[in-house]
Parts: sequence; structure tokens; C-alpha cells
Amino acid sequence: MTPIAPLITYFLREHLPKERGFGQNTCETYAYAFQLFLEFASKQLKIRPSDLQLEQLGSKMVLDFLSDIEKVRGNSASTRNSRLAAIKAFMKFVEFKIPSSIEQVRQIRGISAKRHEVPLVKHLNQEEIQAILNAPNLNTRLGIRDRAMLHLCYVAGLRVSELVELPLSSVALQKTVSIKVIGKGRRERCLPLWKETAIDLKGWISVRGEVQTPELFVNANGIAIGRAGFEYILDKYVKLGATKIPSLSGRKVSPHQLRHSCAVLMLQATRDIRKVSLWLGHADIRTTEIYLRIDPSEKLEAIEAVVPLSLRRGKFKAPDKLIASLLV
Repeated sequence: MTPIAPLITYFLREHLPKERGFGQNTCETYAYAFQLFLEFASKQLKIRPSDLQLEQLGSKMVLDFLSDIEKVRGNSASTRNSRLAAIKAFMKFVEFKIPSSIEQVRQIRGISAKRHEVPLVKHLNQEEIQAILNAPNLNTRLGIRDRAMLHLCYVAGLRVSELVELPLSSVALQKTVSIKVIGKGRRERCLPLWKETAIDLKGWISVRGEVQTPELFVNANGIAIGRAGFEYILDKYVKLGATKIPSLSGRKVSPHQLRHSCAVLMLQATRDIRKVSLWLGHADIRTTEIYLRIDPSEKLEAIEAVVPLSLRRGKFKAPDKLIASLLV
């Protein structure tokens, strides 16, 4: 029997971050998936998680776990697939560490992801974005910071982690202001900024002051703003923007919706999905194709490019005035 604890520890602390170069957020997501999985397995087997053995975590246990998080925890198929992906990645790692587990690994890696509906991504229109960006009070230091944060997140299409972790040293204030972003998979991209965005960014840097924290955006105590802090700031200005734009009223806007909104704007401006993919830092252009589904101009161009069929029309005489009124 092979203890699972040392394998899990090495996988999360050494293999993912150091050998594979995975970011902190990905490692934390994987760790949470295993927390749920090991807690489930320990309850099923009535032993402590630290006493679990690799051989006890077969394909049936994995399938039972996936079923449990859907039925008991109410997780979506997408979340279920995410948890399964973490387990499969671990089993691929185990295959090389414990060759005798190859059959167990093969069965688990053969578990299929569940197909599910992919809804249209939610995004904001230009009027809604403008209302949010105009909400901060630019006569205060924090108002200047908040405008710069929101503006940069939207225009650069940043993930919230990329925004809050962006160091001051990654901002270039030359003739063309730009930022250097390190995204998922350690992929680096350099993004030039609009003149208006650069003005907001320079305004914040001028009042940021000397703080020890390397991150660009800090709170009143000079500490880097976290994900929850930015979500609070965004929610605050969405509510203020709703006083001007009724469509924002009662709406929950996530930081990722700013990224989606940027993608839609870029697609409509460039008509090139490849440029949008490069701007957002996607590793696979198929990830970017979700924006083609929500851009109506793409579909209108397709319709206009097709010559409609010339169909024979019939003549129908309604029996009376009542039926005729219903056919209008």
C-alpha cells in the first residue's frame, strides 16, 4: 500500500509550481479540489485523510466523488470537470512516480468530462462601462486609484489576479505608456494603453506615494489590494453607476465581465479573433471563440453575404375579418 499524503504534498508544493511553473491561483484551485476529494474519501472509508492509501482512490471512488459534488454540493458540470481535471493531472504525475499504479491511473484518466451547455458570456456595453468609470470621485486619492484600477482592468482586459499582482515596475511611462503582464502559464505580454487610460494611470502613480509594497495598486495602509478588495470596489461603483444607467441596477458585475467587455470591444474594432486572443493572453485561440457567439455584427455580415432564395409565394384569402386580424 502507498501512502497518498507524501505524493499530494510533493505534487502541490514542488511539481506544480516549480517543475511545471503553474501560478499560485492554479495551485490553490488544485489544492481545494483535493481537499474536497480527500474529505469525501475519508468519510466513505471511515479513516483520516492522512491515512488514505493510493490504492483506495480508484476510478469508482473518483466517480462517486464527482457524483456527490453535483448532487449534494450542487456544483455545475463545469465545476465537476474542473475537479476531475485536477485529479487527472495528479494521476499523470503518479504514473511516473509509482509505475505499479499504471492500471489504476489508466482507468481514472479514462473518465470522461461531462458535456454541458456553454452560456453566452456576460459583458457590459459602452454606456454601462462609462457610467462605472465616471463614478469614482477624482478629488480624492482613493477615487483616483479606483478610476485607474477600473479603467486599466477594462482596457487591458486583465484577469483580476493580473491586475492586483501587477507591480509598479511593469508600467512603462515613456511616450507610449504600456504595461507588461505575466498571465497564465507564465506567458508574458506587453500592452500599450489608450491616452485616456495613461492619464488615469499617471494620476494614480503621482499620488501613490512611497510604499514598500511592489504592487501598483495599494490600499490606504500601503498594502496591496487583493481580489476581494477589487471586487468590493467594483461592486461599489456599479451601484453608483446604476443611478445613471438603470440597466446596472441590481446587477452583479464580476471583474471578469470587464475582461469580457474588453474582448467584445476589441473584436468589434479589429474584426480579428487572433488579435483578441493575443491581447487577452489566451494560450489557445479556441478559448477566444466564445466572443464570436455574442458579437451580432459577425452574424449580420454572414447573413448579408448570402443571397436569399427566391421562393414562390402563395395567396391566401382569410375567411372573415376576425381571422384576418389574427394573421397580421
